[in-house]
Amino acid sequence: MQRGRGVKPRPRQSATHLVIITGMSGSGKASALKAFEDLGYYCVDNLPIDLIPQFAQLALTSSEIERTAIAVDVREGQSLDKFPDLLRELRKELRCKLIFLEAKDEILVRRYSESRRPHPMSRRDTVPDAIVAERKRLELIRNVADFTIDTSKLNVHELRALILEKFERGAEERSLLISCVSFGFKNGVPSDVDLVFDVRFLPNPHFIMKFRPLTGKNPKVARYVNSFPQTKEFLKRTEALLKFLIPYYIREGKSYLTIGFGCTGGQHRSVFIAEDLTHRLTKAGYNVKTVHRDSPQLN
Repeated sequence: MQRGRGVKPRPRQSATHLVIITGMSGSGKASALKAFEDLGYYCVDNLPIDLIPQFAQLALTSSEIERTAIAVDVREGQSLDKFPDLLRELRKELRCKLIFLEAKDEILVRRYSESRRPHPMSRRDTVPDAIVAERKRLELIRNVADFTIDTSKLNVHELRALILEKFERGAEERSLLISCVSFGFKNGVPSDVDLVFDVRFLPNPHFIMKFRPLTGKNPKVARYVNSFPQTKEFLKRTEALLKFLIPYYIREGKSYLTIGFGCTGGQHRSVFIAEDLTHRLTKAGYNVKTVHRDSPQLN
């Protein structure tokens, strides 16, 4: 067990807030638990499922423990079958949230390769086979999660920031991590985008020789693209649409939103649009990062 470091007791609320963290091995559960520890949660790693009800009752009646976080993983074996029913009972007595962390198979394989740690289910199977078996084993638990976070593109610091923002006391539910991604349709649409905007209707700087080696981040290219009335109108309407949609995504518990902006090659128009809307959404108070998938590393 590990106690939150340097945390002063706070006034108790009507019910203890219990967070249960689970998910794929290698998806970042340990990092997530440390983030909750930093938020003042009483944290327990790998508590046996059969002990969770007793622990929750202890936390509920304790004058010193207000908020708790528990990590549960596939090492529980057959006990995992009890978890959905157990969670249903817990939610009758206290505010309980289940976070499920996952990542793409190839990312998990790479992480295990880099760490050289054995997968908990790979006693005889290869790591890829163990990952497939673990996904199947955790499927029922994933289906009852309040939040599902794909850590494939998140580093440790981004995952920590996401958790701190979402669960920090008194913070509004505006913890959605938004990625504005520029791309070229000639290379295909990114597989993980939630919303796609086609900006090929805008005039193409590629046909102006002095702009051809540059990108949409270059001030001259940006001024050119933004000089057309359809660009200004598109930015205005898209900003309004996203500001309308984002609160509803947050309300539904979505933890990340990827917005794709595509042009022909992914170098000029889509880059400018992604940069501009990143600025607008950041100014509105959202957590936004920009990714230029197909743009060369030039201004």
